[in-house]
Order: sequence, then structure tokens, then C-alpha cells
Amino acid sequence: MKKWLILLLPLMLFAKEEVVIKVAEMHCPLCTTAVKKALKSVEGVESSKVTLETKLAVVIAKDGVKDKTFLDAVKTTGYEGVVVSRKQLKE
Repeated sequence: MKKWLILLLPLMLFAKEEVVIKVAEMHCPLCTTAVKKALKSVEGVESSKVTLETKLAVVIAKDGVKDKTFLDAVKTTGYEGVVVSRKQLKE
């Protein structure tokens, strides 16, 4: 049993999640740039993509980053965000 845990530990340490955040108030390309930059500044975020048409931000981050951390980053841009989905990514 201990051997299995030791073998699985590296996989757990590098787990990733996809978090989708709705930012309904965005209305221009500058808004998306500001939100993307704020989300990328969060520790553990590997990438972020923000789309004006859907008003969604898709973030790839290390497992364990709290929703509040993402939403606080969005709030620094003057917008409110809502996490609409969160899923584990397979390595």
C-alpha cells in the first residue's frame, strides 16, 4: 500500500484544474485584457483565456487554488466574477 502512495504522490502534486468564471460586466477588449492579466497573476495559474463574446474566463491552474482567490483577482479589475464550473484535468 505504501508503495502505491509513493508512486501516486508525484501525480497528485502536479494535478491541474480548469476553472470557468463568468464575468458578465465585461464590455470591451480592454476589459478582457485586464481580467486575463489579473488571473495570470494568481499563484498557481498556468494560463488564462478570456472571451468577450461569451464573457467567460477559462483558467488552467494547479489543483487547490480556491475559488475566492480567482474571484478576488477579478475584483481587482473592478468586475465581479462567478465560478460556473471546475473540473480536474487528466495529465
